[in-house]
Amino acid sequence: MQDPRLRLLCVFMLSLAAFASVTGAVAVIVWWMIFTPRWHSIRHRHALLATLVLFGIVAGVMTLTGSDGLSYLVRMIAILLVGTWVYAESAANDFLAVGTWCLGTRIGFEVGMIAGMAMQMATGLSDDFRRIRIAIQQKGQPWGIRSIVPAGRVLIHDALQRADETAEVLAMRGYRNGGTMCPHFHTPVRDIVAGTCAAVALVLAYIPVSEFFIHYR
Repeated sequence: MQDPRLRLLCVFMLSLAAFASVTGAVAVIVWWMIFTPRWHSIRHRHALLATLVLFGIVAGVMTLTGSDGLSYLVRMIAILLVGTWVYAESAANDFLAVGTWCLGTRIGFEVGMIAGMAMQMATGLSDDFRRIRIAIQQKGQPWGIRSIVPAGRVLIHDALQRADETAEVLAMRGYRNGGTMCPHFHTPVRDIVAGTCAAVALVLAYIPVSEFFIHYR
């Protein structure tokens, strides 16, 4: 999807649909299969599989305790797939462009800049985590909980240090608030169709399945 405005709007509608009902979550998964590159849009497949296993364990525990574990699993899978897709296709300047277009050159510029910086930080943390894991494997040390905890401490410390350095750079350059930007967007027909289908998925999420079939019987 080339238009970041429609991309973020689709994420918002699909997330609401997945949270609303199982029908909405299934519609979101179908949307993901049709309008995304599917597995090619996932940057970290091992992390995705690990998260799916964790969701499966939680759903199994919920089922054993009498809760609706299947509903939880389907909804979380839908949200995870949408999240991985938007993370893979979005760039840091997309949030700045959308924020400026939507909320203006002051509030919108600041909101977009913060979102873009947060995405850059998330990408940096992911890259640092991969480097730490490779370094531990090269040392011949086992990779497990004892290694993850120290690695997490290093990542948090580096993230806070980068945020402090970024704030210092902005202050030295005289930044106070707002900024000027003239965003340009390209909206192909496929993006419009995808946005329309995302809206349909949101509507289906709030329509009970029984009433839907009774109405069209």
